[in-house]
Amino acid sequence: MRIICFCNNWAGLQVLNFLRAQGEDIACVVMHPPARQKYGAEIAAAAASPIIDASGLREPGTIETIRKLAPQIGVSAYFGYILKRPVLDLLPMGCINLHPALLPYNRGAHPNVWSIVDGTPAGVTLHYVDEGVDTGDIIAQAQVSCDLIDTGETLYRKLERASVDLFAATWPRVRKGRTTRTRQDRGAGTSHRVKELERLAEIDLNRTYPAGKLLDLIRAQTFPAYGGAWFRYQGRKISLRVSFHEEGEPSNVSRD
Repeated sequence: MRIICFCNNWAGLQVLNFLRAQGEDIACVVMHPPARQKYGAEIAAAAASPIIDASGLREPGTIETIRKLAPQIGVSAYFGYILKRPVLDLLPMGCINLHPALLPYNRGAHPNVWSIVDGTPAGVTLHYVDEGVDTGDIIAQAQVSCDLIDTGETLYRKLERASVDLFAATWPRVRKGRTTRTRQDRGAGTSHRVKELERLAEIDLNRTYPAGKLLDLIRAQTFPAYGGAWFRYQGRKISLRVSFHEEGEPSNVSRD
C-alpha cells in the first residue's frame, strides 16, 4: 500500500514511525511550514521520502507532484490543514484522519480544552476525511477518562497516547480494506474554532462564576507552553494556572 502521510506533532511522528516499522511504502510526507511545525526536525528525519510543504497543497504544481507519486491512501495525524479536492480525489482508497476527540463531540480545534469546559466526553477517533471538518465516517474510537484534576495539558497527553494506540490497533484492518464505516450525524455533537479559545481565556473579575465553572476554565487552559487563562488588574494582564495536590501525596512545596 502506497501512502501519503500528512503529519505534525508528537502523535504524527509516532504514526509515521509506526508505518515505517511496518514496512509500508511512504510515497511522501506533507509537513507544516517551519513556523507551524511541531517535531518538524524529527518528522523530516523519519520521512526518508519526498517532503511537501502543506502551505502549497492547493497549488497546481503540488497537486501534480502528488499525482505523479501515485499514493493509494492518505494518513493524516494531528495535521492542521483542511484537506480538500483535488488532493482527496488523487487517493483511490481515500484518506483517514486521527483526531483527538470522541466524535461527533469536539470537531475542530482544541478538543482537550472543550471536553473540560463543556463537560463533553473525551476520546480519540480514526475517521475517513471528507470535505468538512472532522465530519467523515468513523472507523474506530476509544474513550479517554477526564478526571476532575486533569488540566488541558494532562488531558492532551492522554489523548496523544490513546491516538497512537488506536491507530496501531486499527491499521491492520485499514490495510486489508476491512474497516467498517459509521456515518456521523452532522447535526449532532459539537464543533469549535481556534478563535473561540481566545474569547474563553479572559476571566472577568466583575462577573460571578460558579466555583466549579471557574476551576474548569482555568484548568482547561493550564498548559504551560501556551498563554492560558488571564485577567486584567490595575492595567496589568495577569495569567492564571492551576496545580493540584491530592491529600496524602508527597508535596514538593517547601515550608519555612
